[in-house]
Amino acid sequence: MKKDLLFALSFILLLVPIQACNHKPQKAAVSQPRKSSYIFSPVTVIPALPVISQNSSGTCWSFATTSFLESEIIRLKGEKIDLSEMYFVRCAYLLKARNYILRQGTARFTEGGLNHDPLISSTEFGLLPQTEYTGLINGNKEHNHLKMFKELESTVKKYADPANKLGAGWKKEVPSKLDSFLGKVPDEFIYEGKTYTPVSFLAYTQLNPDDYLTITSFTHVPFYKPFVLSIPANWANERFYNLPLDEFMENIDHAIDAGFSLALDLDGTEPTFTAGLAVLPEKQEDNELILTEARPEKKVSQEMRQSSFEDFSTTDDHLVHITGKLKDQYGNIYYKAKNSWGPEAGNQGFIYLSVPYMRMKAISVLLHKHGLTDSTGSKLFRE
Repeated sequence: MKKDLLFALSFILLLVPIQACNHKPQKAAVSQPRKSSYIFSPVTVIPALPVISQNSSGTCWSFATTSFLESEIIRLKGEKIDLSEMYFVRCAYLLKARNYILRQGTARFTEGGLNHDPLISSTEFGLLPQTEYTGLINGNKEHNHLKMFKELESTVKKYADPANKLGAGWKKEVPSKLDSFLGKVPDEFIYEGKTYTPVSFLAYTQLNPDDYLTITSFTHVPFYKPFVLSIPANWANERFYNLPLDEFMENIDHAIDAGFSLALDLDGTEPTFTAGLAVLPEKQEDNELILTEARPEKKVSQEMRQSSFEDFSTTDDHLVHITGKLKDQYGNIYYKAKNSWGPEAGNQGFIYLSVPYMRMKAISVLLHKHGLTDSTGSKLFRE
């Protein structure tokens, strides 16, 4: 989400501490790595395309949701389509620029975003396959958005100041800058022998943005009601559905067991959040040991979760794609999440999240509405 460190891919080992999608330092350092005694076996596996890297771009939100949508296409029509992450990034910048400028600089304009952003942009701009829009031009092989963001930020700030009296020139200047860094968008393209536009290609994938929703669990707003979650990355003021914590987790499990994957927003700044494992030890002195050996974890209540959110111990820092569940040799369940730090990171590009970690640190999940339990669906959508 927020800006990423320049990835050196020095976190190949499970225990090497890494950064989430921001420049925040880790809250604590892990000492000399030890050999892990964990033995994991799969419980549920949901198809997903291979792990790739976001490189030096604060776009984990796009990589996570793009992967999620690719798995949805597999589920809906049985076809593997490699979607363009950078087309979603480009479209989000257009929407964020418009929002920031028309609000005269009082809105948020950053590299970051949330899982719902690609769905918002696809409604207006459609989507593209990776073959038609890589976001890599002029011989570049890796994403590096530092210069692009600096120039975009300078541009939108200039137009957002009414005193500059620049009018609506941003409608041409912002797309032009995006063209210069990411490449131009094709008006039409050929895919599998047929001609599409970005909008008609969305229809081809059978994805319907209106079929997706985001659920969360907090007590400062009523349960079973949609509300605007007050987190920095929610620049679009999108609504979330609020559930009690146990029901929130129940719906995550139900979706996975029914073959639905989920896109997850979470706190990735804990010292026990690594490239391959995220756990929440009961005792702080186990912070290091638990990364190589199963130790008791916290029993997370609704009150603990809320307190951690309100005192900013829990923040939204990273987004990943949940593609199944595993268990260790003691029967403890973990959620398998596809990351965007490349296949060398963690468990071949995947991170395993314990149930206590999810209960405390999962900000929200995006899923298809049919992935909800019948009971939850009836509460959220009753007339």
